[in-house]
Amino acid sequence: MAVTLREVAEAAGVSIKTVSNVINGYPYISKQTRASVEAAVESLGYQPNLSARGLRSGRTGAISLVIPDLKNPYFAELADSVMRAATKRGVAVFIEQSGGDRERELAILHGPQMRMADGILFSVLGLGQDDAALVDIPRPLVLLGERIFNGPADHVTMKNVEASRAATEHLLSLGRTAVVALGAHPDEVIGSAGLRLAGYRQALEAAGVEYRDDLVVEAGEWHRVDGANAMRAFLESGRHFDGVVAFNDSLAFGAMRAIEDAGFRIPQDVAIVGFDDVDETRYSIPTLSSIDPGRDDIAETAVRLLLARIEGDEKATFDEYEAPFRLMVRESSAS
Repeated sequence: MAVTLREVAEAAGVSIKTVSNVINGYPYISKQTRASVEAAVESLGYQPNLSARGLRSGRTGAISLVIPDLKNPYFAELADSVMRAATKRGVAVFIEQSGGDRERELAILHGPQMRMADGILFSVLGLGQDDAALVDIPRPLVLLGERIFNGPADHVTMKNVEASRAATEHLLSLGRTAVVALGAHPDEVIGSAGLRLAGYRQALEAAGVEYRDDLVVEAGEWHRVDGANAMRAFLESGRHFDGVVAFNDSLAFGAMRAIEDAGFRIPQDVAIVGFDDVDETRYSIPTLSSIDPGRDDIAETAVRLLLARIEGDEKATFDEYEAPFRLMVRESSAS
């Protein structure tokens, strides 16, 4: 026999309406009540009847997640976090890859496949701040990422500047004074690379360490091969360095291989910190220090905001949310 809402409500000690509100992501629920209901849902194995819900409401019971690239570990793990957050609320997730291409992002956003979902979580990479008007669509939408701020939708992102500054300050505190910034994009201001470079510069300035253009290393893509190739080219220049702030973990993994191939020891000769805290950071050799950007919090908040809009939250202002971060110190920057 299928578990009913009434059984969940009795187990949690709340009303059926409260259970329904929690499952549907209604935001104005106390943390204690939400936790009690979610625990009851989990223990009883409650599964919402999406077909019945759809017939009553005209909704599909599904949302879309548009991300640049599932090969990138951060986006793969973000997708996992979003799916877990949505499943707790009885919502399915369709995943679409954009490749980070501007025209592809627009085609997906305005394409017929998005009509199969009740709302969209859209991780922007190809579009930029000047394109904000193009994401103003007649469908619930939450923007993710760092390309569009103050746009026509709720927006959930991470503290890029502050987190990159913390990573750089960590290396400076170890006495590293020639720290490479790996992953720069020329002339980018808004976007992950531009914001993380800004945090790197702030840390140097606060410590009284000279900012040097020759220690800023470009990497157009942010995969392992790009980190390895960019670091090999830098090593061939013969410039002295004793630390690396990589703008994501994949760049860091590639750079670590190039550094060790060149005969340097990590962290004795070169200390390195990544960004994203993907699962592999705990198992690489050496384990990689990294910034945990609050991925689960980003997913939970984005899903909650989207479901609230789907349920009819018509407030005129849009939320801008930055998840808290943590610096995870591991072997690659051990003191």
